[in-house]
Amino acid sequence: MTAFDEGLLSPVTAGHDEAVSDAAVLEALVCAEQALVTAYREIGMLPESEHEVIVRVLRGDASATDAVDLPALVAASVDGGNPVIPLVAQLKDRVPEPLRPWVHRGATSQDIVDTAMMIIALAAVERVRESLTGVVDGLRGVAERHGRDVVAARTLTQHALPITLGARVATWARGVDRAITRLAALEFPAQLAGAAGTRASFVEITGSVDRAESLVEWFARHARLETPAESWQVTRWPITELGDALVQTIDALGKIASDVATLSRTEIGELSEGRGGGSSAMPQKQNPVASTLIRSAALRAPHLGATLHLVAALAVDERPDGAWHAEWPTLRELLRLALGASAHASSLARSLRVDPSAASRNLALTGALIVSERLAIVLVPLIGRARFDELIASAAEGADLGEFVRALPEAVDLDLDGLLDPASYTGADGSEDGR
Repeated sequence: MTAFDEGLLSPVTAGHDEAVSDAAVLEALVCAEQALVTAYREIGMLPESEHEVIVRVLRGDASATDAVDLPALVAASVDGGNPVIPLVAQLKDRVPEPLRPWVHRGATSQDIVDTAMMIIALAAVERVRESLTGVVDGLRGVAERHGRDVVAARTLTQHALPITLGARVATWARGVDRAITRLAALEFPAQLAGAAGTRASFVEITGSVDRAESLVEWFARHARLETPAESWQVTRWPITELGDALVQTIDALGKIASDVATLSRTEIGELSEGRGGGSSAMPQKQNPVASTLIRSAALRAPHLGATLHLVAALAVDERPDGAWHAEWPTLRELLRLALGASAHASSLARSLRVDPSAASRNLALTGALIVSERLAIVLVPLIGRARFDELIASAAEGADLGEFVRALPEAVDLDLDGLLDPASYTGADGSEDGR
């Protein structure tokens, strides 16, 4: 069986999605089963010698997936609606018969799938956070080199006011910083609640509620996840909060990519990617490929996040009929996009190029109009609103606003050079360090 999706139509994720591949999911599923067996050992119900035999079989020769026939598992997953049922059958077949009852003992399929999804999500989020740190470092470098460069701010696509490039980069960095904070605050609980979320099987097997709770704690510890306070089988906040944080992360990266793509247009040329991509038909082009790929992720991510909320809202009864199943590929694709987008953004930020001459040229296109807000604050009290509006209307038709201002008798005592200088009207922009 060949892989259905090698990333041919998802270049933003290609090379960055092994953490959420089918092999990674399978590894996490087996790790969850192993954590349960080990938890029984920890509470004194499974002898160490028998535990070693079971774990050795579960782990295979080198990894958990060595012990599993993946194509057979995929084919058999259809009948039960999830991969855990045939996985447990395969694993038990490899364990000596007297020890088979300890594999998956008391658990339900959702315990293992939910725990496995948290295992791969935690690993993926850690990698995303590393990439986001690279983004911030790269942006800091841009700010150090060009933070004081004055550029035209644009609102609704038009020149608005002068700002520093440091202020623009600071805006980008704040979004990324917030995403890092959001990801760091996420919880990744294990799931071990039994068939209906009551842990009844574990209470029965262990003999008491306290021992069942101890089993859950050890299970979570060996899965390297947080101990769940209670079942979240149909209360899907760990998934929706994770999804929201991933969408927010990709949003922040999409903002950077969108600005870079716009400002690298030939007629603007203020920014360019350090390593642009070519064209199959036009050899002169250096396309903003990294920005394009990040934007592709940003366009897809919100819909995936919305789907996670939809399936959470439709998580009926004590296990839903389809909503839970729809969650798996949705969450994995969102993780995949975050991995790819953050890796490309880290590379983009570290290699971003600035053309100060292009920025200055563009800034000059609107002349003194770029500081018209400031002129209004200073001049309207001196010459009145109607007269000031006449000056602006004339300048909008091509007249030199600066010359008009210099000719005003009322402005004779003003520092007109400073008043008309865009560099002196950049506000509290944080240009010192771009943060």
